[in-house]
Amino acid sequence: MNFRTLDLNLLRVFDTVMAEGSITRAAERLAMTQPAVSNALKRLRDSVGEDLLTRAPRGVAPTAFGEALWPQVRLALGQLRAALEPGDFDPRVDARVFRLTMADAMAAFLLPALMARLMALGARCQIEVRPLLDRDPRESLAHADIDLALGHFPEVVAALVAQGRVSPLRHRRFGEGRYVCAMRREHPLAEAPLTLDAFCAADHVLVSFGGRPHGFVDQALAGQQRSRRIVLTVNQFFTAARVVAQADLLTVLPERFLPLTGLEDRLVVRELPVEPGAVHADALWHVRHDRSAALQWLLAQLAEVATEVP
Repeated sequence: MNFRTLDLNLLRVFDTVMAEGSITRAAERLAMTQPAVSNALKRLRDSVGEDLLTRAPRGVAPTAFGEALWPQVRLALGQLRAALEPGDFDPRVDARVFRLTMADAMAAFLLPALMARLMALGARCQIEVRPLLDRDPRESLAHADIDLALGHFPEVVAALVAQGRVSPLRHRRFGEGRYVCAMRREHPLAEAPLTLDAFCAADHVLVSFGGRPHGFVDQALAGQQRSRRIVLTVNQFFTAARVVAQADLLTVLPERFLPLTGLEDRLVVRELPVEPGAVHADALWHVRHDRSAALQWLLAQLAEVATEVP
């Protein structure tokens, strides 16, 4: 491949097709025709000398080479966009796609008010929310898979603070909260204060985004040489709430999320008998976005929404 003659627009087409998994949807996002997108992909394939995509039942799928190439393409495009992005951002004119990741509890809390705010402002931007797969989104931010991660990331934030300005990531705190223990009203423990012994002896549902068999509550228990029995691990707070509403299990949920489940009348809430530490809501982004007026505008909207939501 001769890089000097490569049309960089082809990489933008490739990135969009990979993100959408469909030539049709990519054409819509790029304001191009489907034949034009297909032709661009063919030209890129001819330039690199390797197949990048194959047909799939619901669109297209990457080849092994395409999968390996995409993170590097996305990273390069993100850095170029940040470097060239104008200093001013007009949400009513500039059509920008923001890719966010957050837990379902955070999404239920923030998104209704955020979208109402954006609609009232006449903003043309699009919000794409990806599932939060881990309490450590640094790799996704570094590879430009997402623009912004929202949630409780205590270990990541501690590492960023320790690194100072040399860190490749930035963070901003925009809220605080706390976690509580939830169970159904018919649970044997629902009639009395929840003691540490009872908490540890009960069966639990754990919410773990990455599937790890322990969370920050388990770390707090370990500090007291205690543990609990986890019988089910899920990756959504809403799923955990639905499960404990019907079975004699305990789960730990964000307190402000409970009214959003529609299950308040079926659940009993108790204070945790172990102190998990302060719970902060943070926004994380890559340093490449420091000069991005668009992302800084979105951060400001999120901060406003977080203070307005009851």
